[in-house]
Amino acid sequence: MRLLLYYLTLLGSSYVISTYGPHQRAQMTGDILLGGLFPLHFGIASKDQDLAARPESTQCVRFNFRGFRWLQAMIFAIEEINNSSTLLPNITLGYRIFDTCNTVSKALEATLSFVAQNKIDSLNLDEFCNCTDHIPSTIAVVGAAGSAVSTAVANLLGLFYIPQISYASSSRLLSNKNQYKSFMRTIPTDEYQATAMADIIEYFQWNWVIAVASDDEYGRPGIEKFEKEMEERDICIHLNELISQYFEDHEIKALADRIENSTAKVIVVFASGPDVEPLIKEMVRRNITDRIWLASEAWAISSLVAKPEYLDVMAGTIGFALKAGRIPGFREFLRHVQPKKDSHNEFVREFWEETFNCYLEDSPRFQESENGSTSFRPLCSGEEDIASVETPYLDYKHLRISYNVYVAVYSIAQALQDILTCTPGRGLFANNSCADIKKMEAWQVLKQLRHLNYTNSMGEKMRFDENSDMEANYTIINWHRSTEDGSVVFEEVGYYNMHAKRGAKLFIDRTKILWNGYSTEVPFSNCSEDCEPGTRKGIIDSMPTCCFECTECSDGEYSNHKDASVCAKCPNNSWSNGNHTFCFLKEVEFLSWTEPFGIALAICAVLGVVLTAFVIGVFVRFRNTPIVKATNRELSYVLLFSLICCFSSSLIFIGEPQDWTCRLRQPTFGVSFVLCISCILVKTNRVLLVFEAKIPTSLHRKWWGLNLQFLLVFLCTFVQVMICVVWLYNAPPSSYQNHDIDEIIFITCNEGSVMALGFLIGYTCILAAICFFFAFKSRKLPENFTEAKFITFSMLIFFIVWISFIPAYFSTYGKFVSAVEVIAILASSFGMLACIFFNKVYIILFKPSRNTIEEVRCSTAAHAFKVAAKATLKHSTTSRKKSGSLGGSSASTPSSSISVKTNGNDYDTASGKHRPRVSFGSGTVTLSLSFEESRRSSLM
Repeated sequence: MRLLLYYLTLLGSSYVISTYGPHQRAQMTGDILLGGLFPLHFGIASKDQDLAARPESTQCVRFNFRGFRWLQAMIFAIEEINNSSTLLPNITLGYRIFDTCNTVSKALEATLSFVAQNKIDSLNLDEFCNCTDHIPSTIAVVGAAGSAVSTAVANLLGLFYIPQISYASSSRLLSNKNQYKSFMRTIPTDEYQATAMADIIEYFQWNWVIAVASDDEYGRPGIEKFEKEMEERDICIHLNELISQYFEDHEIKALADRIENSTAKVIVVFASGPDVEPLIKEMVRRNITDRIWLASEAWAISSLVAKPEYLDVMAGTIGFALKAGRIPGFREFLRHVQPKKDSHNEFVREFWEETFNCYLEDSPRFQESENGSTSFRPLCSGEEDIASVETPYLDYKHLRISYNVYVAVYSIAQALQDILTCTPGRGLFANNSCADIKKMEAWQVLKQLRHLNYTNSMGEKMRFDENSDMEANYTIINWHRSTEDGSVVFEEVGYYNMHAKRGAKLFIDRTKILWNGYSTEVPFSNCSEDCEPGTRKGIIDSMPTCCFECTECSDGEYSNHKDASVCAKCPNNSWSNGNHTFCFLKEVEFLSWTEPFGIALAICAVLGVVLTAFVIGVFVRFRNTPIVKATNRELSYVLLFSLICCFSSSLIFIGEPQDWTCRLRQPTFGVSFVLCISCILVKTNRVLLVFEAKIPTSLHRKWWGLNLQFLLVFLCTFVQVMICVVWLYNAPPSSYQNHDIDEIIFITCNEGSVMALGFLIGYTCILAAICFFFAFKSRKLPENFTEAKFITFSMLIFFIVWISFIPAYFSTYGKFVSAVEVIAILASSFGMLACIFFNKVYIILFKPSRNTIEEVRCSTAAHAFKVAAKATLKHSTTSRKKSGSLGGSSASTPSSSISVKTNGNDYDTASGKHRPRVSFGSGTVTLSLSFEESRRSSLM
């Protein structure tokens, strides 16, 4: 029973071997068999299967000359290895190569033949039969080309751990080793290609593009990665479309309509040649020539679209191509292909017929043409010169995919060589054992490939990384039109090194690029016009961020490059120019010694000091004259000294403010003014009290002596000093830069505490108000004793100045704050100096006749007369009121005579002086005044 079961299995397996898999193939037996999957056709004929009869195998259409060259590269590499005496000696490699027709279904049909053969070998039927025609297991597969096809194949081969090395499948999804366990490749992943595309778009400063991707495992993941890269760079995708070679005409036309109506001029296409070809044909039919195409590696050099008749639309295309390799002897191998010589390669016959547009005599298609089912072609002998016809097959100048196939075959051979030369105890398998090359299985080859590391004949390091990908770089090409025959020329204009540092990965030589086939100017593909320097991009509602309006930068902000997202703020010491393109240093301003205004104020202050010094000089020179003596000489000296301090304090407000000047100027000004006003206050109040007392007593002399006067001045000034000390301790003023004004930096003083400044000025004003009150009361005293009227005027000037100062101080800014205070100090100082002292100086210097004792006596007598007259009138008025209340009054009012007598009867024997006497009706009042220095000092 068991023997019968094995017999049936053997019978079935032999049937599978001979019949399963595509009939057309390239096959050669050997000790070790490699599988191959190549797209020898671009697609399959669309045929409606209604299942009314047994389904027939779909027919592949449109021969792929480049795909056939890739197949030839695999055969060339295997023959080269078989002829090598160093690589796999005494071992012959065979191959079984199938056409995938660029479709999943055909690829799976071929892959099943590999899997079925390996499954049969696992039954180990050699003991039951002598299989002379036995085909060995396929230990590795080279292919496939498209990522969608390789994904399907990898899912199947991965179940049996059959290594698969793709030469053109770049989808980043295939790097997932959990899902695609046995997949490897000699082409870089699209993970880098999508980044490279985004870098190119950013390099040319485009921000408005169209993205088109094939609707398969190659296009969708690639464009998804591209979208993420674009989002990171703030670049917008206007249209995001999917495409397929199987789209209906109306779908292609609708897509072309959307592209034509879009304002984006750059079209990024992540698709294969067959998928993008229908769209390009439609664009050529419409003659849309104002677009720039950015091609992925899968179609950048595709012979389907790189045609001269398409260059009016496609010229200027920027594409990615793999780094070209060199295969010695491959050119001659391609030239020597012939149907009669290459009987093991059934694809050569179709290649020959398609190249020369003929039929071979024994071709099945020739019989079909005779029956009328196919178009008529002439017969060919099979010995025509292949070099006489120009096809993509012989385009061996830039071997890219062909070189990847060559590397894949050599990688498998090197892995087999490592197994062949493995030393027991140093192997990769259990207990460091080695695999037996005669009995090895596919999974052992996969293990060896993952640890592959060798140097090829070109001196290049070959190894697969942790994702089973092989490192490689991209060459950037530009489609030019040949000046000789009008064909497409792939001009290398740069490269992309995916392993370089960020910023150094992309290199492009702009001088080599021709846009739209003739222009050297970079096309514009932005949603909005560039914002010039001095403006920024402003958001437009309901539009992508790449669509914006240009808004001028605000004052104090600038942008010095195009398309600035934000305007940069100028530093504190700078301001933007009129165009907002750069910042210039602000002008630094303060009340300077060198500016006219500062010079004028300084001159006024110095003039005040000089005039005050002059008055002091006059008073010192004429210190023994009655006018000087009568004005309280010592107190006048203190008063004049305080005025010098007032004028001098204004100079501290001029010049660049420093911390020490800011802390000195307000206290100096405040103390100086309080000292000045307190002197005037004590002086005025003393004279007023003496004259109102009518007859000075010893009490007045005691309380209003010189020491007490200075004590009162000191006490008044001490209060102001304490205010300044508290101020400087708690909130000391300091210099600071005021940036509130646009183009100017004002260096001013921060007073620290406005309240403290208010207390300082307020206290000064209170003293001035008290002084004004006493001066007003003293306005009728003898003019030679006090200048009450002038003191009143000086205090009025003081109040007017400082009341006006308060609003002016808070309404001005910058250097004018200091100027306002200087003007207030000078105005009030000049007012007090002029009103109090100029009249005296005038009398001393120009009216010396009035600076005599007699003039003083007459002035005093006149004042006494006025006082006595007022007293007499008041007394008589009181007497009349009393007599009227007793019931008697005379009809007439007695006349009173008032006279001033200075005869001999009034001589004072004690003093030897005449005493003025004032007489009136009811009696005589004698007023005695002595001007001896001792008594004057006690009174004054």
